[in-house]
Amino acid sequence: MVYGKSSFSQAECVEVASLPDGTVFVRDSKDPTKPAHVFDKCEWAAFVAGAKAGEFDFGMEIPSPRPGL
Repeated sequence: MVYGKSSFSQAECVEVASLPDGTVFVRDSKDPTKPAHVFDKCEWAAFVAGAKAGEFDFGMEIPSPRPGL
């Protein structure tokens, strides 16, 4: 399994890997020996949709990493 991380990451962050069946693994890049959090494709889709909708911004003003998007 190959983990990847955001191209915007300048330091440690979370890494994500996926399987062909849609299962997604998320781990801490600072300690990849710890177990990953595992999500099925429906759980991951709900998380991504919530993140895109600002559901996790908690009233903070979050600058866009890609101005204009």
